[in-house]
This record gives sequence, structure tokens and C-alpha cells, in this order.
Amino acid sequence: MIALTDEAAVAVKAAMSRAGKTDGGLRIMVETGGCAGYKYHIGLDSEPRTDDAVIETGGVKLFIDPDSQPVLAGMRVGYVESFEGSGFTFENPNAVSHCGCGKSFK
Repeated sequence: MIALTDEAAVAVKAAMSRAGKTDGGLRIMVETGGCAGYKYHIGLDSEPRTDDAVIETGGVKLFIDPDSQPVLAGMRVGYVESFEGSGFTFENPNAVSHCGCGKSFK
């Protein structure tokens, strides 16, 4: 199961509203790349693909492809705003290490 914090759910809902995709959801994927081996890829999507897992958390639908599901199981997605910027955070119990820049994991 993947969960969104309240802050992340509010941020996703606002982005969906701005993009006119209020019936869609947030696609979260893991791609090969980055310094440590994997990197997260997120974006809004109008609908799930046929083989996606669809998880609802915080009033937001998450679309997870089959290859990413085992790597993302148990993850918690947060959202932070600060003077330096804003963005999503990922607490992934499956990540054994992170690169120095914090953009990828293994």
C-alpha cells in the first residue's frame, strides 16, 4: 500500500484542478536511472492503464504500473514547502540507500 500525507493529497488535488484532470489520478513510477540505480517519476494521468494498480488515498487515485509495484510497496509520499522550494518527498522502506543528491535510490 502506498499512502499520501494530507499535504501531498492537497498538493495533488490542486495540481489536478489546475490541469483540468479532476477525474484522473497521480501516476507514480520507478525508472532505472540516477546515480544510485532508480529514480521516481510522477505525473498526472487522465485514467489508469489496463494493468495498473489503482490505490485511493487521501481522496486521490494513484496509478502504479506492475513493474513499479514491488519497489513502491509501503511507501509514504509527502509534500513540503519551504523558502528553498517545494516538492514531493518519498519515504520508501524498500530503498536501501540514496545517492548524495537525494534524487535516486537503490
